Amino acid sequence: MQVGKVAGNMYFCILTMKAYYILLSALVVALAAGCRQARPEPRPTIPLVLRIAEDTTAVGRVAAQAGAVGADGHIALLGEKSDGIRLARRFQSVDFVDNIDGRTHRDSLPDFAGETFDVLMDVYNEPYAHFFGENSSPDSLREAAVQGAMFAWDTVGRAKMLILTSSLQAAYGRYDIDTLQQLAGGRCAVLTSAETMLRHAYDKGARNLAVWASAPVRDAGVYEKIFAEMGLQGATLSVITPDPALDVCTEFRHLLRQYHATGRKLDALLLDSYSMDAAPLLSEMALIRRTSTEEDDAFNTMMPAHFTILEPGTCLVEEVYARLRAENLFTHRISRPAVRYFITEESLNGSVQLTPLSNQYVQTAYVPYLD
Repeated sequence: MQVGKVAGNMYFCILTMKAYYILLSALVVALAAGCRQARPEPRPTIPLVLRIAEDTTAVGRVAAQAGAVGADGHIALLGEKSDGIRLARRFQSVDFVDNIDGRTHRDSLPDFAGETFDVLMDVYNEPYAHFFGENSSPDSLREAAVQGAMFAWDTVGRAKMLILTSSLQAAYGRYDIDTLQQLAGGRCAVLTSAETMLRHAYDKGARNLAVWASAPVRDAGVYEKIFAEMGLQGATLSVITPDPALDVCTEFRHLLRQYHATGRKLDALLLDSYSMDAAPLLSEMALIRRTSTEEDDAFNTMMPAHFTILEPGTCLVEEVYARLRAENLFTHRISRPAVRYFITEESLNGSVQLTPLSNQYVQTAYVPYLD
């Protein structure tokens, strides 16, 4: 009887231990599931990206081969018409470096000699600001960006580099293009004006940044979104739309007054416009440095000696040149840079198509030769 009692106690202990381990395992599984649920989900892309990536015929192959063309490919500029035209002018005429050794020295040969720039003027979808209205959605702008990238990789001439000229597309479109390439296997470099300016300013030591932007860009929170995703440690950002005035220098002072209210130093001002010239602002800065009014003294205290103003066109030119040289993607042809123009428009079946414009029409109406 005693032996049976001991055996019964041992059996009870074994059952108890099993129950304990079962309960412990259940808790571990529950905790693991809880951890999985607490982990942030990947940022969702738009359905168009998934449809293209899953395609095994035409469009899927185009996305898979993006950027594979090498040095013989073109550089595509995608965005609103005026931005593409102004940026193409800059690429076409710039001559700041020696084409042989890359020194900062003019050699009377355009820095992008032999390159072809394809300007995809998205007149069908512009102005991009209307995608942020009450009856619109930024997802439509994201679709337009992906569609434009597909045009650049296929219809136009297999781009080796893609530039999104609009800061709105930088925040609503860049991620989806990158996701498409990751899913499909493409490797085309994608640059944006907003990210390029922020990176240039930060790499030069600027930590307190301000952006001069239009009201739609400011209200869409574009730069704050990109700034957060870039993770620029120790940096601050303010996006300001100054009060309208008759001249740009007066608007500049309005902006400085608004920024002064933050109580921070100002290391760099980024201009979110290809039509804005930094020259008159720098002239106004020289005047502020010389005068001794109470307001100018406050501005001088706010802006250190290394304060700089960055333009999107200049930053993109420097970035594109550096990448082409570092990755050996220059065509190495001795000829003036070629610029081809295309517009997006509605086709007969209601879809969006890309239509080329004749060089003669474009050169006389839009892009006169610049020395």
